[in-house]
Amino acid sequence: MLSLIIVWAVTTLTFIILTQLPTGIEADDFSKAALAALVFGLLNGISGWLLNNTLLNVLTLGLLFLVGNTVLFGLSALIVKGFRLRWGIMSAIIGALGVTIINSILFKILAVVGILT
Repeated sequence: MLSLIIVWAVTTLTFIILTQLPTGIEADDFSKAALAALVFGLLNGISGWLLNNTLLNVLTLGLLFLVGNTVLFGLSALIVKGFRLRWGIMSAIIGALGVTIINSILFKILAVVGILT
């Protein structure tokens, strides 16, 4: 249970970072970014069996993962009022790439510190 809360906190921090960068991703306040991160995580968990299939990712050279995260990012913006993608699909693509890169960095830092194993 604690690991789920840590993942949600890291993803929320990532969403906050993305709203501060010139990505076209906007959130009205912290709670909207946190809710969008929760929705993104839930959608990712539901569809994760397809997106994280190693064989499919190898065959598509990771493109399936990027497309899937882009769709999930767009769905999160549709579901959460106050979380917007100003540039539409371009913001969703940037957001999907940003979540992948920033989350990877943050999780690596947490692993080095010893919070996550």
